[in-house]
Amino acid sequence: MQAKSIHFIRFLAFFFVLTAVFSCNPERQISKKGLKYFDRGEYEWVIQTLKPQVDKNIPGDKSAYWVAESYRLSNRISLALPYYQKAITQATDDPLIQYHIALSAKSIGDYTLCKTALVKFLQTKPNRFYQIKAEIELENLAKIPALIQSKSPVELFPLMGNTPKTEFAAQKIGNELLFTSSSKPLIYKNNGLPFLGLYSAPLLKENEITTPHLFSTQLYKENANDGTPAFSHDGNTIVFARGNTGKSKDPSPDVDLYISKKNGSGWSEPERLAISDSIAWDGSPCFSFDDRTLYFSSNRRGGKGGLDLYRVPVDNSGRFGRPINLGSIINTPGDEIFPFVSENGKLYFSSDGHPSIGGLDLYVASRNENEIYIEHMGTPMNSIGDDFAINLSDPLSGYISSNRPGGKGDDDIYFFKSSGPEEHWWSSDTTRNQAADQLKTVNYALGVQIVQPDGKALAGVRVSVRRNNESSEVFTSDKSGKIESLTLNPGDEINFKSDKDGYISARTSFSMEGREIPQVLLKKEITDTTFQYKIVMDQPEIGKEISQFYQINSIYYDLDKADIRPDAAIELDKIVNFLQDNPQVNLELGAHTDSRATAIYNQKLSQRRAESAVKYILQRGISKDRIKPKGYGESQLINECSDGVDCPEEMHQQNRRTEFKIVQINQE
Repeated sequence: MQAKSIHFIRFLAFFFVLTAVFSCNPERQISKKGLKYFDRGEYEWVIQTLKPQVDKNIPGDKSAYWVAESYRLSNRISLALPYYQKAITQATDDPLIQYHIALSAKSIGDYTLCKTALVKFLQTKPNRFYQIKAEIELENLAKIPALIQSKSPVELFPLMGNTPKTEFAAQKIGNELLFTSSSKPLIYKNNGLPFLGLYSAPLLKENEITTPHLFSTQLYKENANDGTPAFSHDGNTIVFARGNTGKSKDPSPDVDLYISKKNGSGWSEPERLAISDSIAWDGSPCFSFDDRTLYFSSNRRGGKGGLDLYRVPVDNSGRFGRPINLGSIINTPGDEIFPFVSENGKLYFSSDGHPSIGGLDLYVASRNENEIYIEHMGTPMNSIGDDFAINLSDPLSGYISSNRPGGKGDDDIYFFKSSGPEEHWWSSDTTRNQAADQLKTVNYALGVQIVQPDGKALAGVRVSVRRNNESSEVFTSDKSGKIESLTLNPGDEINFKSDKDGYISARTSFSMEGREIPQVLLKKEITDTTFQYKIVMDQPEIGKEISQFYQINSIYYDLDKADIRPDAAIELDKIVNFLQDNPQVNLELGAHTDSRATAIYNQKLSQRRAESAVKYILQRGISKDRIKPKGYGESQLINECSDGVDCPEEMHQQNRRTEFKIVQINQE
């Protein structure tokens, strides 16, 4: 009894000490709470929680740094500067803080401080990526006075109807103005504003609207950001961006492109476009004037740096092809976003990687024969703020968006009108000649070697080389496994078909997408660059997955469905080619499910999926005895998402797949 009393007294003593510690350190509890918000991406809550602490100058407290980061990460970098400056005095260990100070200073027009911070940052010898970005910013600073003096031939009017909310990406449709607005009921914790949605308002004048209303209930999702719609010119198709639900277990943690079709007086249920990259930000879509190309912005792998502009061909049936990077003349290590293509083929976009006055500035790209020219659109179209999302209502007028000083909200809409004439708008022979004089030359080449899986050279391989779907050249590999070096041009797509007796014929490809050297990084007038590319050829072996030697990916299915998606059709077409090239090989198409639903149901579902894929291949002329459908249900999950485990949708998606392996080798 006595021993128990002693333990109880000790416990009480510890409890009172612990209570005293925390009651004496409320700031520590506040900081802990703020960091928890930060980890969840709830930046507005971080700011509201930690901002009152900043002026207390508590030893060891880094509230100023987390407030600054929260402003930056919620796209309010102009408000971050004083907090970064305070964080410097609190011995923060972030190696990028001078870089962030530089961009914060630039966003409010303090170019002297921007230059000082960039010089200090480069003295720390940052990694190559940020070194390049800082060097570009430093070089572009010298061009800002000329950009400010360059005047746009327009009058600019703030939209009568802007509010303290966010309004941007406006376009005129009939007698209404359609735009993106932070007007949904729920709050997006990233920036403390309501979620974004698509809204429309009657136009009283070109720069005046009445009360906005929801554009479409079918395109509305309460707890997601929807915006920046692109319409086909017949008005029957819409592509828009959706994502950022603000949930910590959001199955779409970034932004994807969605498509919907006109359905009577409404719209069909939006479906995610297969061209979207599940781990990337894909947004700000735009159709070309003939609807044969979709443009959008993405930070997917293989780009030039931040957000890049891509184009996607659209065939007569409305099927989207493979996204193609627009190249290093347009894309930079910075961000390129919000493309718009005019009737005369000019590409308008926003960028902070090309020389800009503040953050994002507006540019126009035009082509003269084989040359592309980039022109800054001057002031007042551009300002020290972010200027973006241009949309032309006619050849000489339209709308832009900006968070420039003097606006009503976070982002506002502006109407512009030019006195023309159109053929001289944003372009001149002088500008074009200057652009041509500044371009440097890169001679690209490709060295190709054919090897076995162990890396040994493979001689005597017949290699057919097809460039950009044009006529083929045929080479034979020498004793070192090499063929003649190939010259390359920006935008080239090279397809190889490699054949040798006793080996699996292989089709592979090399793309110049994402490989061009940005003009701003070229130091010499002429640069020679050779890429090295290896083609691996293997001998057939039962049980081997063919993705090892063929550029074929597993195919995937939507939840509880066995339909062949457009992205899966692309891979199945490759399977058809594989079977045609390798008549000695038979394949199994092994289909799988995720762990949701019962094991018995999933077994049947996986068999339907396998048979659906086989049916697709049979319809393209392959003999039935060469492919075998096999359903595995949920028995071979490739991650930990088994029954009862809470997993995001993208991890369940990994399990809903069909794979391809060799099950028989026939005598030739």
